[in-house]
Amino acid sequence: MSTAVQHHPLQLATAYGVCRHITRSAAKNFYYGFLALPRRKRNALSAVYAFMRHADDLSDDPTLPIPVRRQKLSDWLDAYHRVVDGESTDDPVFMALRHTQEKFNIPTELLDKLVRGTAMDLFSNAPEAAEGSPYIAYRTFDELYDYCYHVASVVGLVCIRIFGYREPFAEQLAEEVGVAFQLTNILRDIKEDASLGRIYLPQEDLDHFGIAPQELLSGSTPERLRPLLEMQANRAREFYKAADKLLPLVDEDSQGALWTLVTIYHRLLDRIVERNFDVFSQRVKLSAAEKSGILFKGFLRRLT
Repeated sequence: MSTAVQHHPLQLATAYGVCRHITRSAAKNFYYGFLALPRRKRNALSAVYAFMRHADDLSDDPTLPIPVRRQKLSDWLDAYHRVVDGESTDDPVFMALRHTQEKFNIPTELLDKLVRGTAMDLFSNAPEAAEGSPYIAYRTFDELYDYCYHVASVVGLVCIRIFGYREPFAEQLAEEVGVAFQLTNILRDIKEDASLGRIYLPQEDLDHFGIAPQELLSGSTPERLRPLLEMQANRAREFYKAADKLLPLVDEDSQGALWTLVTIYHRLLDRIVERNFDVFSQRVKLSAAEKSGILFKGFLRRLT
């Protein structure tokens, strides 16, 4: 890793403050896990999240054609690479992330993979939802797993470097937990994603249950969709098992944060199951009070 330009402590403090503000404003679930961390680790994760958030915003900008979004993502990543190579920057997110990279030994390759995952949502051959059926992005679960790896598991691999971990096996476990998180997100957001022309459930699974893409857009026959969605939930549950093995492998001051994140996402999956996979009539979520209660228990785990 190249030597970074040294910034005044006040500049860094301001940069991290910007990242914390972005995280607090946009991270509906992750922010609760961040709060259970010591300040230096909380700052570091906020820098990573702010970087991710900007990549998502570039990718999701509906005012720009897909090729333009791809180019903007590429140009933005190139700009960060120049910062990694020692170029000065006034961008607070770049400034804080570069400092975080050095402090916690985060390979730039992981951040590149994260942005690559964001770009995977830019289906250049996807028809607009209004023109017909939503676009099915992945043919097989193996292909979907690769997507989950890039958009979620990579985040987990960055997180455990900030948490601190003792065994190399922790990396495989973090990868699996990331897949569990993303499968939960996919289940929760099926209707919203389909309305945007995106279906993340594998084609082979829809074929197995005889489900047409339009049915995921309307959700008009939930009893037909339930076996398909239950399959995805069962997959997620299997991947969540990795969290129990990962928890004791991370540093003690970070175990409460990891437990908080896993518990929030696992409970979200439980809520989907409790509602018989009705993710169509309204968005499934946990209340702020529920998440705060989980955070409180996460703090207790950190203190004991």
